[in-house]
Amino acid sequence: MKKDPTRKCEIWAVGGGKGGVGKSFVLSSIGMSLAQKGKVVMVDADLGGANLHNFLGLSRPSLSLTDFFERKIMLSDLIVDSGIANLGLLTGAIGSIGAEGIKHSQKNKFFNHIKKLDTDYVLIDLGAGTHFNTIDTFLLAEKMIIVITPEIISIENMYNFLRNVFFRRLGVIFTEHGYRDLIMSTWQRRAEYSINNFKQLVDFLRQQSTEIAGIINSELSDFKVHIILNQARNNQDIMIGNSVKSICLKFFGIHSLYSGYVEYDELVSRSVNQRQAYMKAYPLGRCAREIERITGNLLSGRQVSIIK
Repeated sequence: MKKDPTRKCEIWAVGGGKGGVGKSFVLSSIGMSLAQKGKVVMVDADLGGANLHNFLGLSRPSLSLTDFFERKIMLSDLIVDSGIANLGLLTGAIGSIGAEGIKHSQKNKFFNHIKKLDTDYVLIDLGAGTHFNTIDTFLLAEKMIIVITPEIISIENMYNFLRNVFFRRLGVIFTEHGYRDLIMSTWQRRAEYSINNFKQLVDFLRQQSTEIAGIINSELSDFKVHIILNQARNNQDIMIGNSVKSICLKFFGIHSLYSGYVEYDELVSRSVNQRQAYMKAYPLGRCAREIERITGNLLSGRQVSIIK
């Protein structure tokens, strides 16, 4: 996404569609690694199911995003100390509020406050699902990160999540430029035009006029996702990251980056059960080294190179 001149920080968002892939573990670990390089605020945007504090070894904070949405407390006043230098936490909503319960005006206010946080990096842990508010929060980020596991259902959920993200992005672009009816009618008649995926949709739209082609090329030039594979158990699992890259290119026409993988380690579950932050409890552990490498790749734009 293009840098907003009013933004003080760089925003990273971690999604993946459904829960159970280890998003919160990966994000909290990256946050602890990134805090060695700058000031970081982690935001638990899982409204209704916040659990990010558990991965930091913290009790649930008394203040949360509920206080921002319902009591109108400043977002910056809700940041709690994580116990780790340079790392703050904004915990998710407590109670019945969910992504679908946030009004458009509340979402915009939330986004504006996020952009103005006095920090170097904001890491957002998204809730499960594909509600517009979840998708829009993902699209807010300069670094859009998707966490998957080697299971086929995780890959399918990733594809469905990315499909919603990509179509939402296209819809916003075409609406802003006055072509909303074109993209909607084209998609509704996709069988007539032999359009089977979003790459073919974009290619078809490019052919409609040089102006539309220019809009697409400009607006989607920096659209990319970063893939992190969690709970890899063998080399075959690790190779799945390359397969996901191929999926992104074939079905969406976008270049994704395989930022790295985290191998399965029972110490992760042990640290959570003992209410300890993994990176703090096992700084020399295998997963800790892999998280450090992933963080470096995300910062530099590098990716892992896996050869069969």
